[in-house]
Amino acid sequence: MPIVTLGINHDSAPIEVRERVAFAPEVMSGALGDARKALDCRELAILSTCNRTEIYGNVEAEPLLQWLAEYHQVPLEQLRGCSYIHSGEAAVRHMMRVACGLDSMVLGEPQILGQIKSAYAVARESGSVGSELHRVFQRVFTVAKKVRTETAIGENPVSVAYAAVSLASRIFTDLKQQTALLIGAGETVELVARHLLDQGIKQLIVANRTLSRAQSLAENFGAEAILLADIPEHLSRADIVISSTASQLPILGKGAVESALRRRRHSPMFMVDIAVPRDIETEVGELDDVYLYSVDDLRGVIDEGMRSRERAAEAAGEIVDSAAAEFTKEGLALGAVDTIRSYRQRAQQISGTELERVLLQLDKGDDPRRLLEQLARSLTNKLIHAPTISLKKATADGDLERLRIAREVVGLDDLADTELEKKQK
Repeated sequence: MPIVTLGINHDSAPIEVRERVAFAPEVMSGALGDARKALDCRELAILSTCNRTEIYGNVEAEPLLQWLAEYHQVPLEQLRGCSYIHSGEAAVRHMMRVACGLDSMVLGEPQILGQIKSAYAVARESGSVGSELHRVFQRVFTVAKKVRTETAIGENPVSVAYAAVSLASRIFTDLKQQTALLIGAGETVELVARHLLDQGIKQLIVANRTLSRAQSLAENFGAEAILLADIPEHLSRADIVISSTASQLPILGKGAVESALRRRRHSPMFMVDIAVPRDIETEVGELDDVYLYSVDDLRGVIDEGMRSRERAAEAAGEIVDSAAAEFTKEGLALGAVDTIRSYRQRAQQISGTELERVLLQLDKGDDPRRLLEQLARSLTNKLIHAPTISLKKATADGDLERLRIAREVVGLDDLADTELEKKQK
């Protein structure tokens, strides 16, 4: 049975549906066991993120959809209307596209590959990964690595947080020597902190109107927490300032920055104001040694990053299509190996049985020549019996294509060509 992918994602379903069919990490192993038992299948893996839930396995799609609806107590028709199903090569291609970030809300985002690897690991630990699913996942990982290596799918910033950090890395060649002050404690600032840590930032300071919120965020990143009111005292320590609050009035004015620059002996400061309305007074940008960017300035970086990723996505798509087709051919070849092995074993069993019968007759003193002729006829009749039945049926059905393939398989076309060559000579 070919591999099947059943999924629901940010394009096919609203968040109200996606959150209902999501699997918490602590229930994943139990869900795999429940599904395998209910569907009587050997191989199954579940990927569950904020943007998608996908199930991969050697199972029929409709029973799998019914199980998902029953497990999460969601109306079956509702799921059917917002889900997608892929089978065989299309399922493998889809898994590859997901792993490469080609199917993500943010094109080329890298986190999804780690999430797929985790889904595979959990399924394997649960005993629900067999040889076929293992082979699929390993090829998916290989293709995702190739896409990351050979294309620029993930190299350019496509989010405000990443764009801000990308600009900072252009101003400072080595962020490992810099200190960053993050103003605010929302989701955007949290993403900025993650990106800065990925770049090896030396120190982080988080400033927020509520100290407890700043401390909560700071604990996650090994940062220092301060109040907004304490910013003037600590501003001179910051080489990088990135602000994103919901304040209706500016938080950082020209005077505070001038004072900080004097204490820094005019060492450059890089500032990004992501907030709308703006947190940093526009006059700050007029100061020497200050590089101030607004969210509109970042838009150009983001748009160029998206255009670059879209160009890279074309190359990535070609890699995926080629890899999926190659994987399918390899699977067919493996199937042929099993067929050939079984056919050979059957032929050997027939010949062994006939030989044993002839040897017994030889022991009784029967004529060897007659026995050899009998052996030849018997082997011929038994070996061609099944192909003969199939050929007769194809002829009766008028199935010319099946007849052509059968002639090629048993070598009749080569024989006909040889006979024709003899006649021509």
